[in-house]
Amino acid sequence: MSLRYSAGVLLFRRTSGLEVLLGHMGGPLWAKKDASAWSIPKGEYEPAEEDPQSAARREFTEELGLPVPAGDWTPLGDVQYGSGRGKKQVTVWAVEADLDPSEIVPGHFDMEWPPRSGRIQQFPEIDRAAWFTPDIALDKLGKGQRPFLDRLTQHLAEQALSPQD
Repeated sequence: MSLRYSAGVLLFRRTSGLEVLLGHMGGPLWAKKDASAWSIPKGEYEPAEEDPQSAARREFTEELGLPVPAGDWTPLGDVQYGSGRGKKQVTVWAVEADLDPSEIVPGHFDMEWPPRSGRIQQFPEIDRAAWFTPDIALDKLGKGQRPFLDRLTQHLAEQALSPQD
């Protein structure tokens, strides 16, 4: 069993309340799904070749077609999920910034579709992005990524309680 590594950036903003930016996974397997079909912009990397923060920055840009907006990077740690050959360790940072989801220009991937047809088609990695409150985002995200929402809200709550300089 080999562990795969992934890194990402969870953008958040405070408008009338807290919101996080998620991307809906592209391709025909996700087209008609909503619950658990959204993701933090992230992607795989090889630890021997790239550090996780650089990978998170690169993958954000590849998936959304936009650079990570300027802001402080708050580490939200690692989560492991999946099993067997699909076991993955994901490392995520939170960045407070705004981004217009209508401006994304998603990267693409190739996939044989329909299955066993021999036809290779191209699909967007993320077919749309949107801002969600943490409660709604919990339903949208896959189970393995949900701990990052809890960590973000906990961090912001602790930050609000600490004295400001």
